[in-house]
Amino acid sequence: MTQIDLSRPILEVNDRLAQANRERLREAGVYMLDLMASPGAGKTSVILATIAALRDRFRIAVIEGDIASNVDALKIKEAGIPAVQINTGGACHLEAEMIRRALDALLLEDLDLIIVENVGNLVCPTEFYLGENAKVMILSVPEGDDKPLKYPSIFQISEAVILNKIDTLPVFDFDRAAFDKTVTSLNPNAPIFALSAVKGEGVSQWTDWLVQNLAKEA
Repeated sequence: MTQIDLSRPILEVNDRLAQANRERLREAGVYMLDLMASPGAGKTSVILATIAALRDRFRIAVIEGDIASNVDALKIKEAGIPAVQINTGGACHLEAEMIRRALDALLLEDLDLIIVENVGNLVCPTEFYLGENAKVMILSVPEGDDKPLKYPSIFQISEAVILNKIDTLPVFDFDRAAFDKTVTSLNPNAPIFALSAVKGEGVSQWTDWLVQNLAKEA
């Protein structure tokens, strides 16, 4: 039986475009972070908390990925930060070509850090390299501690994992020890940052790690 893997040429083309994005960003001295999570995990809240912590030290822009609407991009712009909205029209992830067009809309020479908010999904974004320096996974406490068991790939490819909404731990049946153990077994090199983005709890530990990674790429 002959089996044809149609995903392979798609990913190969994407990887070539992503590498071009990476070179372009490297030449401009810009660090790009790809934030991945399910809908409602608090990606935008984490981005806003990160901006608040780092905006006095770094020039930041955001690329917002959504199936539809521009509500998140408007929140970023209200914070005084350049934002580019990508609407995928149904696609469950961002791709390198989409990022290339978003980069065209930004003045890279005026930036140090670009934060990409990927489409809310725990599966599709794992396959597509965008040209980012790091992928980071966000899980919120209300989603449950079993998600690393159900969606291992996204945890395995992440350089760091953020556990958001820890202020809700008292009202949800979330086994923090089990979560940490599973994540560590899947990805022993990824630090886990527990925080509440809306309340500011634990944000400094996350942003300290990000600053260290920015310095490594400088």
